[in-house]
Amino acid sequence: MSNASLSFSFARLIAVFYKEFIQMRRDRLTFAMMVGIPLIQLTLFGYAINTDPKGLPTAVLMRDQSPLTYRLLSAIENSGYFRVTMKIDSEAQMENVLAEGDVQFVLEIPDNFTRDLVRGEKPVLLVSADASDPAATGNAITALQYINLHALDTELTGPLAYLRAGSPPFEMRIHRRYNPEGVTQYNIVPGLMGVILTMTLIMMTAMAITRETERGTMENLLATPVQPLEVMIGKILPYIVVGYVQVSVILVAARLLFNVPMAGSLLLLLGCILVFIAANLAVGILFSTVAKTQMQAMQMSFFFFLPSLLLSGFMFPFRGMPHWAQAVGEVLPLTHFLRIVRGIMLKGNSALETWPHLWPLLLFILVVVTLGLKRYRRTLD
Repeated sequence: MSNASLSFSFARLIAVFYKEFIQMRRDRLTFAMMVGIPLIQLTLFGYAINTDPKGLPTAVLMRDQSPLTYRLLSAIENSGYFRVTMKIDSEAQMENVLAEGDVQFVLEIPDNFTRDLVRGEKPVLLVSADASDPAATGNAITALQYINLHALDTELTGPLAYLRAGSPPFEMRIHRRYNPEGVTQYNIVPGLMGVILTMTLIMMTAMAITRETERGTMENLLATPVQPLEVMIGKILPYIVVGYVQVSVILVAARLLFNVPMAGSLLLLLGCILVFIAANLAVGILFSTVAKTQMQAMQMSFFFFLPSLLLSGFMFPFRGMPHWAQAVGEVLPLTHFLRIVRGIMLKGNSALETWPHLWPLLLFILVVVTLGLKRYRRTLD
């Protein structure tokens, strides 16, 4: 070997450098991920993430209607944290809207509120908050505690001015539902179940099938009389078992280590978990029909996992995001599963209250499986 070949050559370095760029250009999916993932992170963290949600949906149970109560309601909305979206007429309806997650707060103005206030008897305004996610309600509850100080200043004039002289003219009593102590683990641990299932099952399924394609064993499988749907179900079943093993570990740890309550039906929860597992595995199957290498399958899985983590309401309050981000989040299976698992474990939701969050998962499975079957049939040709 000559001394020239042993010495460092900038020409050879540039040749290798140029060759790598050519390879990157050929692998368009990887190049798109390299550019797309930073753009998604910038967009989500810059525009979608908000740790101080405002305009939270609020229901009002008005047992006393007067100019004072309407002025009070206006002051609460003017704080920016509350947006009245419905008026209810019974406590049973209040329980339903809170359990199903339709609203974050319910304001209950009791009978004779105005009469007791004018008499100086300090009536109580009741506020029920869905505190299953402490981060979503914390700042709003803090704002509520000061509203009674000046909410009625413009109304308490003339003969009623004496009500402004001393302590607040009414009491704001807040009832934190489902998580009264604001324990973070009650919210995080059930959500981790969905995050772990999403991260592992999609990646394992996509990489397992792509690995067969890389090694050439998929050709042998395609040569058999096995139908596409049979292949997909056969690939999915083992990972369903894996998913339930993960779920069992999380549920045992949630109970023994973190004392997370199980207010609802364990059987209902396990049934909903099966639907969520199927949704994730369907995504993994779809990715495997697109990816040509295991690296591409991993990149696509991460590309799907990142928005799921940030837009589902696991890390940041869902209602704190702008409307376009919420619309994207509503498409993701993790968003609906978080509402299901927290609703069953913390709120004790029944099948009827769970259904509004379950049918989007079933629809998602139908769409993704249909796309996966079409892609798989193309590979047969």
